[in-house]
Amino acid sequence: MKTVYFCRGKTKKLKAKDTAIQTAWFSILGNTALAFIKGAAGVAGNSYALIADAIESTADIFASILVLLGLKYAKRPADENHPYGHGKIEPLITFAVVAFLVTSATVIAYESIQHIQEPHQIPSSWTLYVLGAIIIWKEASFQYVMKKSRQTNSSSLAADAWHHRSDAITSIMAFTGITIALIGGKGFENADDWAALVASGFILYNSYKIFRPALGEIMDEHRYDELMEEVRKRTMEVSGVLETDKCYIRKSGVRFHVDLHAIVDGSITVREGHDIAHAIENHLRTTIAYLGHVLIHIEPEEELEKITQA
Repeated sequence: MKTVYFCRGKTKKLKAKDTAIQTAWFSILGNTALAFIKGAAGVAGNSYALIADAIESTADIFASILVLLGLKYAKRPADENHPYGHGKIEPLITFAVVAFLVTSATVIAYESIQHIQEPHQIPSSWTLYVLGAIIIWKEASFQYVMKKSRQTNSSSLAADAWHHRSDAITSIMAFTGITIALIGGKGFENADDWAALVASGFILYNSYKIFRPALGEIMDEHRYDELMEEVRKRTMEVSGVLETDKCYIRKSGVRFHVDLHAIVDGSITVREGHDIAHAIENHLRTTIAYLGHVLIHIEPEEELEKITQA
């Protein structure tokens, strides 16, 4: 997932949080409308695949509400007990979203197996029109929410986006199953149940794709090579910096915390080294968006010789 880091800091951070919250509301309202439409169409059109789709959309409503609450909590400023802010709530919320996905996939799979064993009517052909519109809407929703997640660096919004993609997949499976049932006629009545069962497998797979980056974030795993290179590049633009050494980046919510070792002339005073450290911090904050804490450690130029010899 490519992230755009460049622009001026504080205003961008505040705007990112507000954008993420507005996007979460978009998901809640959209999922509520679709859950009702799918459920009603599934019952009226004799399609369990559509009913299964409605079950997932209902789970998506609660998942999106969790995302909204998490984003609002993450928006709180740093305090005495949380000096790095409240951003770590985001991957925790993502874990909860994954739990909703796994639960809905399990329910869909169980109910599909039950329905496969029971005789029932072939779904109505008009349900295909409903599903076609739903597929287009959910894929558009995925693209929109994923775009916002990239703009705001929000892992919980990314999870919410994958909810939309999972919904689109289950709808495609339902469309396929109903089409087979309609073309095949008698003996193919349970094709949409099989489609719902296959869709549950896709949902489980997407659950893992959502879970893995969130786990990396909570474990402070390094996943930000592009940002690290940009930090080094911008640091070298500061007068007095000879080279950069260690650079560590970890993510918390929409912010990135940076620990950087900068190499300077070993003969300068402590005051001059202190001023260079502040100049680096200020320059990074004004040229790279979404930075949280920036800790600069000043190293004498002897360290540069060690790096060159290594």
